[in-house]
Amino acid sequence: MFATASCLRSASTAGTQAAERSSYAKCPPLSLYIHIPWCVKKCPYCDFNSHGLRAEMPMREYVAALLADLDGDLADFGDAIAGRDIVSVFFGGGTPSLFAPDAIAAILDGAAARVPFARDCEITLETNPGTVEHGRFDGYLKAGVNRISFGVQSFDDDKLRALGRIHSAAEAESAIKLARDAGYANINLDLMYALPRQTLDGSLADIEHAIALEPAHLSHYQLTLEPGTPFAKRPPPLPDHDAAWDMQEACQARLADAGYAQYEVSAYARPGQRCRHNLNYWELGDYLGIGAGAHGKLSTDAGDGLQVRRRWKVRSPVAFLQAAATPARIGGNEVVAAEQLPFEFMLNALRLNDGIAMDTFAARTGLAPAAVARELDAARGRGWLIVDPARLQPTPLGRRFLNDLIELFLPEPVHA
Repeated sequence: MFATASCLRSASTAGTQAAERSSYAKCPPLSLYIHIPWCVKKCPYCDFNSHGLRAEMPMREYVAALLADLDGDLADFGDAIAGRDIVSVFFGGGTPSLFAPDAIAAILDGAAARVPFARDCEITLETNPGTVEHGRFDGYLKAGVNRISFGVQSFDDDKLRALGRIHSAAEAESAIKLARDAGYANINLDLMYALPRQTLDGSLADIEHAIALEPAHLSHYQLTLEPGTPFAKRPPPLPDHDAAWDMQEACQARLADAGYAQYEVSAYARPGQRCRHNLNYWELGDYLGIGAGAHGKLSTDAGDGLQVRRRWKVRSPVAFLQAAATPARIGGNEVVAAEQLPFEFMLNALRLNDGIAMDTFAARTGLAPAAVARELDAARGRGWLIVDPARLQPTPLGRRFLNDLIELFLPEPVHA
């Protein structure tokens, strides 16, 4: 268990409400991630903690387990969370849209009764176009979900079959229309490129199809072969690196022409429609993670400086259900070592096109800028970062060589 104090509150300031308010104002934003581990069928490229349905889904039992899990985290981290509002909620999976609206409502109502939600809290539900029915989006909206994210991946039926998706392009269009008719304006579409046998024209056709549907946000990312997946064991014929780069550049340019600004490696948005939940991840904010395999991160200060703590839950849905009200639900706890924090920060923050203030590095890691001075000099010397001591922002060249840029901040290996 972690015994924690307020994220940035020292013992000497804990006595008055005014001091508490001043201290909490320095805390990073706090989000909530809720993992729904089931899907109709696991896709061959997916390495997420998701499990194809083989029997009836224990929806009611899992809702109770999620809230019990949250109760346990609040008991352990209560002092670090007290006085803070949840600024965003994200239902990820798996396929959260397999859960009925009343189940989603029960989770949100239960969570909000335990931790206050901000008045403008962004609440996202990931949705598979093949699992939605008429009327469900009305129910999700009534439950409090105000952002829908569709896992479309492609509007080419041949590519969807190659990816093992359960929906067709027509079903994706229909689901998006149902969500819009229900009143959703904040809609995200997930699209992939560099798909099996995909051409540059094919990737652009997907983008044109998406633009025509006028979503507020697009997530556009390259298909990669993740270890342990069926695709990694039996790789499909994928475009080479140069062809994939051509697709990325061409699609990025087309999205810009259509009014979608790229603000992160794989994220594009209309003005004012950036995903707040993911931004909190990329800026090393705090988040609670509940559900099978969910991860959480909290900034705490027990009096000897800032600490970044991580916690994750057991991956197996069966094991999680059995242990949700006990410490056995926890798969692991750790305090991130100080020498690892620069890499953790840069791994996320340097994905942002606009970068991030150097002050945020100090606030989120507890480290002085001098801790990364050598690495920053090297990155700027190679033309990978803009020359501005107050800002961490990759140049266009730095975005092209982002992995190399981030690797500069890996901690030195420890030799025995």
